Amino acid sequence: MTDTLLMLCAGFFGGMLNAVAGGGTFITFPALVASGVPVVAANATSTVAALPGYLSAALGFRHEIAQIERALVIRLTLWTLFGGVIGSCLLLVSSNTAFAILVPFLLLAATSIFIWGAKVREWAGQHRNAVAPFGVGTMVPVAIYGGYFNGGLGIVLLALFALWGMVDLNQMNGLKNWLSFALSVISFAIFAAGGQVVWLPAAVMSVGTVLGGYLGAPVARRLPIKVLRALIAAIGFGMTAIFFWRLF
Repeated sequence: MTDTLLMLCAGFFGGMLNAVAGGGTFITFPALVASGVPVVAANATSTVAALPGYLSAALGFRHEIAQIERALVIRLTLWTLFGGVIGSCLLLVSSNTAFAILVPFLLLAATSIFIWGAKVREWAGQHRNAVAPFGVGTMVPVAIYGGYFNGGLGIVLLALFALWGMVDLNQMNGLKNWLSFALSVISFAIFAAGGQVVWLPAAVMSVGTVLGGYLGAPVARRLPIKVLRALIAAIGFGMTAIFFWRLF
């Protein structure tokens, strides 16, 4: 019962944070590890649990997504699926020991991306078309990262879109959520086939994620964005410190 409540609460607050500012992985992944789930399975289960939230967010931006050239969306989706397969398979062949060593560094990177994401997007906006617009050479590496470790993926995608020259934030958010959903679907299939999804926690956490995204967002919007971002940063760095401590 305690673990069930932990999964539900972690999903709720993770869904709330994802709906407002991102950073839900900083709550859902450590909660799974705290409940005794091995780190590789915890990462896989956390990705699966986020899937319903990505779908609902993509549906919310369906009109903005429809304004993007259909052929382009399909092409980016295929590249995302390709990169997601590679990243997810890399996770499956990672041992818990090896992944446990990488976790604090991944959390540190994801937290840093979250904190300085706005500045990165601003810099990217000033250097539009610095890379080949909508190029496979930039989309696939980002998808590989997302398939291996989902933390901070949304912020990385927004920065990439800015580098490509996109300027409509609503379209960027819509495309981000759609590609995140597509990546989660392929990761879900691979992780399930590899036996790395812990189903009961994933189901309970998914319920919490949906509830958090729907019911928690209005509450979170009343908080000053700086306070919310500081809270997420504290959680991210706190979890990073804990996982570094676990190495020794």
